[in-house]
Amino acid sequence: MLKPTWPSLPLAGAATGCGAIIHAAALASVNPARNPALWAVNVEGTRAVLAEARRAGVRRLVYVGTANVFGFGTRENPGDETRPYAGARYGLDYMDSKRAATNLVLQTVADEQLPAVLVHPTFMLGPDDAKPTSGALLLEIYRGKVPGYPPGGKNYVHVRDVAHATVNALNLGRVGESYILGNENLSYHEAFALMADLMSVPAPRWPLPAGLAQLYGELCSLQTRLTGRPGRLNAAMTAVANDGHYFAVEKARRELGLPQTPIAEAITDAFAWFRAQQYI
Repeated sequence: MLKPTWPSLPLAGAATGCGAIIHAAALASVNPARNPALWAVNVEGTRAVLAEARRAGVRRLVYVGTANVFGFGTRENPGDETRPYAGARYGLDYMDSKRAATNLVLQTVADEQLPAVLVHPTFMLGPDDAKPTSGALLLEIYRGKVPGYPPGGKNYVHVRDVAHATVNALNLGRVGESYILGNENLSYHEAFALMADLMSVPAPRWPLPAGLAQLYGELCSLQTRLTGRPGRLNAAMTAVANDGHYFAVEKARRELGLPQTPIAEAITDAFAWFRAQQYI
């Protein structure tokens, strides 16, 4: 598939006088699965930031990616920074564009000696999720809109721990190296039950077989094709939910001082913030 090209973003001069850059800007949309804007922001935006970093001669650039650009594993044998990209199977422009952006950073390090370190968070939870993004899952469970749980799972991390390790990467870590920032590997059954318990609401009750979940995703994708409007889910999202996206984070703990705040605390902090901001 040919990727769209976009004009460079107007960042010239933005890093003048800066000693370092943290590039955390990204578009993190998975619905619809295919969206050219993801390539404009995640790849061409990164290309523009890299050009400005080279022009300004910064001593360090920290690129914030996603753990999805690596191969995931089981809870017994979780994925790590050495696993090749496995997300192409889903057909999600979010994952594909973030992998392309990661490759772009690594190529610039190799070709032009840009002093960059790459950090890759897993599923973040915590306060100040204004959009909301990952915190939307908590709100859906709180409102009783999640009837069941798919067979897969993922790695969860407190957003504060991600921020801590990202700032540490300005001075720690090895140039050209990637670090997965995560914490607890939980099945969706375990995670949804924990979220519901901490929010004092009923937990999603029904296990969703992989085939049934995928059929629902396919029907949502068909609805999108017929109406031009994204449904609640799509086939790519249900395919992801059927898999176990589990990761190991020892490298970031060892080299970036990644904290490991319990996920229960991340959920509590996120829920308290949503309540204080009158989302609920």
